[in-house]
Amino acid sequence: MPDESKLQLQLSCGSVVGMEPKPDAITLTAWARLVRTQQVLLERVEADLKQASLPPLRWYDVLLELRRAGAGGLRQFEIGAAVLLNKHNLSRLLDRLEAEGLLQRHVCEEDGRGARVRITAAGRDLLKRMWPVYGGAIAAHFEQYFNDKELRQLAAMLGRIPGVAR
Repeated sequence: MPDESKLQLQLSCGSVVGMEPKPDAITLTAWARLVRTQQVLLERVEADLKQASLPPLRWYDVLLELRRAGAGGLRQFEIGAAVLLNKHNLSRLLDRLEAEGLLQRHVCEEDGRGARVRITAAGRDLLKRMWPVYGGAIAAHFEQYFNDKELRQLAAMLGRIPGVAR
């Protein structure tokens, strides 16, 4: 069995013994940069929010989707499908946001088993406070490196991946 560094070298060259040499080196480079870009940018946004004494980006993500849903709110599975960030421990996050008064759960009239989740006035206020920092972080850590044409091209290219464009 090859050691980890040898396997990593083989993967970076696009070939593993007994496997077709795909994806090629440029595909692996693009993939690695895309994944690393997401990690780096999210870390920077989180740092900016923390510096401003604001809660984590996951809070914003959930509250934004609830605000977009309007008065009808969303079921928990709908929130999971809508959010951009990690869906891990979504139930606990909703518990926390409810405890903070940022959302409310209401019995689901459709089936009585689940709950519809709605944003509160306090949740809308928090979104308004978070956006200037979040929007500023997007501009500072991402937007400034591209012109409008490049951003349109990047959005179009990434939108070709199934499930990305919504």
